[in-house]
Amino acid sequence: MIPWLSLQRLSLAGRLAAASALFGLAIIGAGVAVGYWALAQQLEARSASELAGKRELVAHILSELPSSDAVAANRHRFGDLLIGHDDVHLALVDPRSRNVLLTFSPTASESVRVLDTAGAEGAQVRWTPRPGVQMKAVRAQAPVGDGTPVRFYVTLDTRQDGRLLRGFLRASLFGLPVLLGTVALGSWLIARTGLSALRRFRRLAASIGARSLSQRLSAAGLPEELRELAEELNAMLERIDSGYRRLQEFSADLAHELRTPVATLLGRSQVALSQRRSPEELREVLVGNIEELERLARLISDMLFIAQADHGPAALQLESVLLHDEAARVAEYLSLVAEEKEVSVQVVGQANVRADPLLVQRAITNLLSNAIRHARAGSAVSITIGGVEGRTTLAVNNVGEPIPEEHLGRIFDRFYRVDASRARLSGGTGLGLAIVRSIMEAHGGEVAASSNVAEGRTTLTLIFPTTSA
Repeated sequence: MIPWLSLQRLSLAGRLAAASALFGLAIIGAGVAVGYWALAQQLEARSASELAGKRELVAHILSELPSSDAVAANRHRFGDLLIGHDDVHLALVDPRSRNVLLTFSPTASESVRVLDTAGAEGAQVRWTPRPGVQMKAVRAQAPVGDGTPVRFYVTLDTRQDGRLLRGFLRASLFGLPVLLGTVALGSWLIARTGLSALRRFRRLAASIGARSLSQRLSAAGLPEELRELAEELNAMLERIDSGYRRLQEFSADLAHELRTPVATLLGRSQVALSQRRSPEELREVLVGNIEELERLARLISDMLFIAQADHGPAALQLESVLLHDEAARVAEYLSLVAEEKEVSVQVVGQANVRADPLLVQRAITNLLSNAIRHARAGSAVSITIGGVEGRTTLAVNNVGEPIPEEHLGRIFDRFYRVDASRARLSGGTGLGLAIVRSIMEAHGGEVAASSNVAEGRTTLTLIFPTTSA
């Protein structure tokens, strides 16, 4: 647990260095193990080959002797085989009488006893005369010139091979910490150099504040992975900056919009209390105050709806909605308002979408009431339902004062009014079309606006996505 906690406290470069050292330990350890095994196999093959060679040479010398009695007289010839090979031992025995004909060392004599007890003819046998000493021997026999067989024992002392293996292991274990230290240091330097670009991110994060959200991170010179991170970070800052600016604008607009009804209520009340008033006059003041309070209540309700939409749409109650029926229902509801304006309402077309019926009804109500409010007396407001490129549309069209092109892109913004004074006199809050956009965004749809200045015809359109159909 403690090493893990210590590792967590390391810097990223330190962690990479530690991980590289651990990985290097595993690789080098595996390499040492493979090298040790390969060297042991090579030494084993070499000793087997050496024993086989000595066996062939002894058999050759025996074949040149006339009889077994000549073995002792040719001691020098057998001794020549051992010159420079202190680790090789040789003994020759008469297999019939079991008499030792020739021996060159006590080890050779001992090998006769060992191999006669445990060794098969021609097989290489390992045996240990004492702790720490390993011998490898072979027993074989070959005929002399008269055909008489002579048994010989060739023994190889493999202690030198063991020393070589132990030396290899010691050298590997001694060099391992040096190699691991070098790998860790090199990895730390490489990681530290490679991660130096992250300091840009740290400096940017340290400098970001409410008044510096416009700062962005330069992606110049960054590696591909960090370039993608920088782009995503800049996109995130752009979204935060945009949201913060919208919040500032919303707060400023909200303060401005609330100030008017509050100032009106305060002024009327102060004037009413400045001198004695008749009951009829006080009633008139209260009626005016109630109208302002109702407008203030609508404003607060609309603001709450948009604030909730900005923080993520609530769970929609999706149902199959017949747009013609909903539009006709809204037209019937606003018929008295339309009659007062001497405006007729027509609903044309049919489509079925999957949406929240109450929200769709509210969006149509806001569009239609807006169209009636700005329609020319004696004209007709039409609601046309159809489809464009596989998407369902509901367009509300009215004839009246056209919307200049420079205002079309902003009429769905909060508190935005083409004619602020007229909108305020008509009781509008400046949030109706903004609510429409929020409703459509919650459904994954869009809103659109167009206005023909020559004809004075304005069209506001709800566009439902294909998935809602």
